[in-house]
Amino acid sequence: MITYYKDAEVVVTSAGVRMSGRQFALADFAAVWHRRGRRSWGVVAGRGAIGLAILIPILVGVLGILIALLIGASTSVTVALVGGGILAGLLALPLADVLLERIDRSYDRGSRNLEIWGRVRGADVLLLRTDNRQRFGQIYRALQRALDSGPIRR
Repeated sequence: MITYYKDAEVVVTSAGVRMSGRQFALADFAAVWHRRGRRSWGVVAGRGAIGLAILIPILVGVLGILIALLIGASTSVTVALVGGGILAGLLALPLADVLLERIDRSYDRGSRNLEIWGRVRGADVLLLRTDNRQRFGQIYRALQRALDSGPIRR
C-alpha cells in the first residue's frame, strides 16, 4: 500500500481515502473535483491593516524629519527631531519583518475556503473544506495520484 498523503484528519493511500472521519475505497469514486468558496473580505482587510501598520512608523519618521526642516527651530531641536525621525524609521524594520511574516502566512492560508468534492456511489459528497491553500493542494494532488494509479474501472 502506498501512502500519498497523511495528517491527523486526512489519509490518502492506494487502498482508499479517509477524510472528515469517513472512509472511502478508491473504486467508489466516479469523479473528483474542487470548488473555491467566496472570498473572505475580513482576511483581505487584515492584510491591508498589516500593511498600514508597517507604513505608520516610517511615515512618522518622515514627518518628524519634515517638521524639523520646516519649522526653523534651533540646531539642537532640529537635530533631535531628525534623529527621532530616523530612529522611528529604523525601529520599523524589526516590526516590518514580523508583520511581513504574518502577511506571508495569510497568503499561505488564502482568503477563500477550498472544497474537495467527489461523486461516491452516485452521490456528490463534500470530502474536505479548508482555508489552507498549501494543504488543500497537497491533498488534492495526492487524491488525483491515488485515483490515477488505481485500477481501471468501468
